[in-house]
Amino acid sequence: DLEGLRRYAWLIGGASLVSLVLVLFTNPINGSRRWLGIGGLGLQMTEFAKLALVFSLAHYLAINQSRLHDAWRGFLLPLIWIGLFALLAIVEPDFGAAMLLGSIGVILLFLAGARLKFLLPCVGATLLGFVVLVANNPVRLQRVLSFLDPEGNRQGTGYQPWQALLAFAAGGVNGVGLGNGRQQNSFLPFAHTDYIFAIMGEEMGLVMTLFTVALFVTIFVAGLMHVRRAPNLFQFLLVTGCVLLITLQAIINLGVVTSLLPSKGMSLPFISAGGSNLLLMGLLVGVIINSQRTWERPKPLVRKRALTEVVG
Repeated sequence: DLEGLRRYAWLIGGASLVSLVLVLFTNPINGSRRWLGIGGLGLQMTEFAKLALVFSLAHYLAINQSRLHDAWRGFLLPLIWIGLFALLAIVEPDFGAAMLLGSIGVILLFLAGARLKFLLPCVGATLLGFVVLVANNPVRLQRVLSFLDPEGNRQGTGYQPWQALLAFAAGGVNGVGLGNGRQQNSFLPFAHTDYIFAIMGEEMGLVMTLFTVALFVTIFVAGLMHVRRAPNLFQFLLVTGCVLLITLQAIINLGVVTSLLPSKGMSLPFISAGGSNLLLMGLLVGVIINSQRTWERPKPLVRKRALTEVVG
């Protein structure tokens, strides 16, 4: 019962923030602190923070629907809540997750009815701050420069994007055959996670890559058509956030692998290796299917007593 879960919205959001803080005290892996060991499992807490933010923010905006035109209750307070999640992701550091969290939060604010005169300056200031952070981080700055000239940096920081492009070129239309690709043999780093789409392009060709893109487009279009039937603002924002978490993450991954966006580690939903992201995707799909069954359920009919019974 999605409405029944609302009573735990702040508990879920608060617990997620605590987990993001605890992650900062763990040992770094590949230069980042993103994993928290729970019961022998390493969970990437930023993945679950995405759903926690959507759930808690949808609840807040729904109960304050009449105050969304107010600068404090309708804009600054939810913006501070979004900023806490994004800031903790940046500290890890995980700029991609921070960008995704911030984008989803602002979109939900806009859909809930927040004023554009508040949102637009905020978006501009956030983008400017993001540019400053990247400019002062040598590794990420070099990634942006490599994106502008992938061939010229193919032996340095542009090595992965260049190898991904070679994989697509080798695959052609039909691919070289499942398991016959060369790039998975240590030529393309993170071939099983962030760059799995390039391996698909090499081994299964243009047909499979276009089919994969079509599936994500279908999820997005079907999601937009579905949320129009939401019974209230909370469920509308919750399901919309779930759909956007799937599709925006897919857009970022596909853009990075095809060199349309600067290099950034982000999983391809449902396909990349990684238990935390796969578990998150399962939770998101579960919420969407839950809402579909609930919203389409017919209302129970109240049987009227016969007139003779009333008279009697």
